[in-house]
Amino acid sequence: MKLDKEEKEILESYEKGDFKSVANVKKEISKYREYAKHTLRKNKRINIRISERDLIHIQRKAVEEGLPYQTFISSILHKFVNGNLVERIQ
Repeated sequence: MKLDKEEKEILESYEKGDFKSVANVKKEISKYREYAKHTLRKNKRINIRISERDLIHIQRKAVEEGLPYQTFISSILHKFVNGNLVERIQ
């Protein structure tokens, strides 16, 4: 299996015993499931108009990411509103 740099660092930390179990694992899992459920809930619909060229580029990027293009767009918007979308300097 081929690992990238970040994956190798995580594996090395795990093998060194750097990871510690939390006190109440079931409670923590339940808490984070709730966070995910509320974060990922999609209960509103929007319609937008964009150029065909932009849509084609978005669809290509979505394929590269392995996501349906509407999910990809939603992900980009979510990252933007949470301040996690950063501009790439070329």
